[in-house]
Amino acid sequence: MDLFRGAMTALITPMKDNGDVDYDGFRNLIRFQLSEGIDGLVPIGTTGETPTLDEAEEEVLIKIAVEEAKGKVPLIVGAGSNSTRHAVQYTRRAKDLGADAALIVTPYYNKPNDSGLMRHFEEVAAVGLPVVVYNIAGRTGRNIPAAMMARLAQIPNICAVKEASGDINQMGDIIAAVNAPDGGKKTFPVLSGDDALTLPLIALGGAGVISVVSNLFPAMVKKMTAFALEGNFTQARSLHYQLLPFTKAAFIETNPVPIKRAMALAGLPAGPTRLPLGALAPENEKILAACLAKLKPDYRAGGTSK
Repeated sequence: MDLFRGAMTALITPMKDNGDVDYDGFRNLIRFQLSEGIDGLVPIGTTGETPTLDEAEEEVLIKIAVEEAKGKVPLIVGAGSNSTRHAVQYTRRAKDLGADAALIVTPYYNKPNDSGLMRHFEEVAAVGLPVVVYNIAGRTGRNIPAAMMARLAQIPNICAVKEASGDINQMGDIIAAVNAPDGGKKTFPVLSGDDALTLPLIALGGAGVISVVSNLFPAMVKKMTAFALEGNFTQARSLHYQLLPFTKAAFIETNPVPIKRAMALAGLPAGPTRLPLGALAPENEKILAACLAKLKPDYRAGGTSK
């Protein structure tokens, strides 16, 4: 089981109409993902609405994910925080509950300087669980450039990066910086955090994607990723362009608002987002629904596959 290669789903957290977490729905979504052959699962990340989940809810979600997926696919649990103490605590919790790795976002809002950023990841890595760095300056206000990523890659237990800068040039620079053959560097997988850039990233040497779109189309995203990793870019490109209109629509508003609405339209457990994320605007729902209809998903309600 390769922990950091292929198509992995950044799971939504389904909610009931009253705003409570739909734990049965979450379990069904994991079973759906496994039945569709996804390569890995990433619960309680940004797409899982962790800013509005409390710790008790997160713990139940991790336990369900471990029960359903442990030993079947890699389980990379969101454990980041803008407090180093909290990030260490959440990473330890993930380790104790049976996660295979932790996804650690760059500390947000407080915008750490270089020395603080290095110390943050060193402290988290010292827990002893493999760590995937999550670089997404659009949400955190702090980019990790290629030179610093190369330094982070040398820390024991820092094992990969989810690169969501949206900048294909930076993605290429990071791949070159962390994987250039110099005799001493470990292999350091670079995963796309942007669905639309999965194909070009793999062409540059990337290892796969942590995907939002695969919440609804896991088999299709996996197939595209697998073709690209095999070097079959003709087939990968065909699937990329089939998915692209929906991929764009899935980010027409703040993630995960559109993907949750699309999943509800397709009959999968999703429910509303929690405030401060509101409902999808009606005009945007029309765009989303039109893109969804073109792909003609054949899913039954309740999270089971076709």
